Amino acid sequence: MAAPLGSKANPSQYDCYPDLAEDEPYFVIRAHDPLSSALVELHAYIGAGQPGAAHNKLAEIMELTRDRAPRPAGSPKYRETFAISQSMEQWRDTHPKS
Repeated sequence: MAAPLGSKANPSQYDCYPDLAEDEPYFVIRAHDPLSSALVELHAYIGAGQPGAAHNKLAEIMELTRDRAPRPAGSPKYRETFAISQSMEQWRDTHPKS
């Protein structure tokens, strides 16, 4: 049985890890996260220029999270996530795509 597409054992043909610059920030969403597939699908809809489908997927994500207790924004894990996001933006500003 083959490993699932997008895994370490069976990377996607678009896998970015070999192409990452040494100083390029990245963020991994694992399948273990209950929102992972929906978030990846949302990203795909946005990238494919399908705003209606993206809007519907975001509404689905919001519905999935509606009844969950909010996670503390001040927790170390989420502070680091916001810091990675900021690092990505700063990195892009100093490393224009060629």
